[in-house]
Amino acid sequence: MRVVGVDPGLKITGYGIVEGSGRVFLLVEAGIVSTRERDAMPDRVRCIYDDVLALFEEAKPEAAAIEKLYAHYKHPRTAILMGHARGAILLAAAKCGIPVASYSATMIKRSLTGNGHATKRQVQRMIEVMLGLGQVPEPPDVADALAAALCHLNTAGKPPAIAGRRK
Repeated sequence: MRVVGVDPGLKITGYGIVEGSGRVFLLVEAGIVSTRERDAMPDRVRCIYDDVLALFEEAKPEAAAIEKLYAHYKHPRTAILMGHARGAILLAAAKCGIPVASYSATMIKRSLTGNGHATKRQVQRMIEVMLGLGQVPEPPDVADALAAALCHLNTAGKPPAIAGRRK
């Protein structure tokens, strides 16, 4: 299965394309889409949309994985700006007919490390190991996108865990 993970940001949107089945994962491509802060908001959103749409059309992923929108009450503006980028990405996926899975940050961390409160460094190190990289993926936006893609590959098609129930 080919999955594109996306870490939405208005200034920098990270992406990572991963193929995998079972426990074998292959990094296909990773990078960033960036916008200029001096550009008007509509132009920045269009830039993200255009670049992500082109990426989806070229990569032909079977699914996209994106982190759920999280808003901290101390920084609501950050969530609003991220929402602009997220909307452009969701629109590009819909235009290409790509199903999108949204995961919370805790779910992504838990699926990679076994700990929903793992540090960013622990998650980056696990990505390095899972993809057989020689170093931790940089910038952090790319690492976050790869983490979302790997989370989807680790959890796709599996029933959600039920709290308090053991097998």
